[in-house]
Amino acid sequence: MLEISHIYKTFNPGTVNEKRALNDLCLTLSEGDFVTVIGGNGAGKSTMLNAVAGVFPVDEGKILIDGVDVTRLSEHRRAAYIGRVFQDPMLGTAGSMQIEENLALAARRGKSRTLRSGITQKEREEYRELLKILDLGLEERLTSKVGLLSGGQRQALTLLMASLVRPKLLLLDEHTAALDPKTAAKVLDTTEKIVRRDGLTTLMITHNMRDAIAHGNRLIMMHDGHIILDIAGEEKKKLTVEELLEKFSRASGSEFANDRALLS
Repeated sequence: MLEISHIYKTFNPGTVNEKRALNDLCLTLSEGDFVTVIGGNGAGKSTMLNAVAGVFPVDEGKILIDGVDVTRLSEHRRAAYIGRVFQDPMLGTAGSMQIEENLALAARRGKSRTLRSGITQKEREEYRELLKILDLGLEERLTSKVGLLSGGQRQALTLLMASLVRPKLLLLDEHTAALDPKTAAKVLDTTEKIVRRDGLTTLMITHNMRDAIAHGNRLIMMHDGHIILDIAGEEKKKLTVEELLEKFSRASGSEFANDRALLS
């Protein structure tokens, strides 16, 4: 479902601020894979996600989604294949619009616009059923402005919107990092439910090692712009944070450097 082949990306080339963010990065996700991504500061995690999403062009290599070469496609053209949830809960929703209006926008993504006005009663019933999976009572607040919701409620709604039309690929960029621990756990639980229910191919960056181990069927660790660990199956299920740190040290030849990950 996703194939990243020999990707390179350098920022500010030829200057004193030159930084190679991706270095011969290769990664393949099969349909239905739920892959968690972890790594130290500057490992290239977010750069990889942004490259897949088309936020910026890569220097070399190819990116294929469901067999389609999207390497040279613009960000808005790739949006037909991708659902995305950002770290900032404010980015994925329109705060001045109602909950049902936000959902209607997500449901109509990629479809041709018509002159038919408003949201039908049938659609409202569908949205109520969809919102029940969040277990936040939002199904009774369809006409509430999204700007009145808490950060956790907005992030849960964004997750629902991003997965509403069953994208080929769901990208989660530290989508619980800005939330308190209890709310983050709730959003992660909802993430797991939606991904499993719809069989979504998912790439989730997290700074929390325990979350990376607990969720998904595969874990990759990045260092210096490429993947140094790829753990799946029974090995992942039995993995501990201490073992993951030890594996990182052996594979990279250095200590893991990410205070947020270690503290969490």
